[in-house]
Amino acid sequence: MIALITGATSGIGKSTAFEFAKHGYNLIITGRRQDRLTDLKNNLINQFSIKVLDLCFDVRDSKQVEVVLSNLPLEFKNIDVLVNNAGLAAGLASIQDGKLNHWEQMIDTNIKGLLYVSKQIAAIMIQNKKGHIINVGSIAGKEVYANGNVYCATKHAVDALNKGMRIDLLPHGIKVSSVNPGMVETEFSVVRFDGDEERAKKVYENIVPLKPEDIAETIYWMASRPAHVNINDIIIMPTIQANATTLKLKNT
Repeated sequence: MIALITGATSGIGKSTAFEFAKHGYNLIITGRRQDRLTDLKNNLINQFSIKVLDLCFDVRDSKQVEVVLSNLPLEFKNIDVLVNNAGLAAGLASIQDGKLNHWEQMIDTNIKGLLYVSKQIAAIMIQNKKGHIINVGSIAGKEVYANGNVYCATKHAVDALNKGMRIDLLPHGIKVSSVNPGMVETEFSVVRFDGDEERAKKVYENIVPLKPEDIAETIYWMASRPAHVNINDIIIMPTIQANATTLKLKNT
């Protein structure tokens, strides 16, 4: 069995790589940071004795995606599971104060990047008449919150694409699923705030958020259901979070 995981260099993607490796999957891991990919590859091989192919490219670059994924080594060609994890939030501003580079970064990564990768891998799965695509969405794809405008829009797009892909790929026997987390403590907020670690830390003060491992375990559970079972959609939240903006602080 082979799983391809995008955005595998940190957070949910990295934890998902370890979760699938633990269950004997050979892996294709992708990301933009070669040093992290190399470290992850070595750790996975040493710990689980699996085969790992690391591919350093940017999902936002359609040509790069096409060249790399259309020339996979034969032993990694028959992909069983694609986890579309690469994604990010950039900025937290009102629509009138938003930065164009933030908007473009989110649209290019969260929507177009997911499409570029899915197009290439879906073609392989159609040829094999089997496969499972799991898209990592967000609670931001189910509801909208103040200053989340464009990020929420991109994740709403992922939600719609998840449904559309499931319809289009149904005749080919390919499963399509989505996992939509609430607050998970990863590099998410550091990236959102352009590397401001102090500001990012404050996001998780006085709460107990989800861990990347929680989402990774859920993703593997979805992928490990029997052939006749597909988990269409999951929303997974920390116990302290009722919706995108309602939180219970510690000791309250």
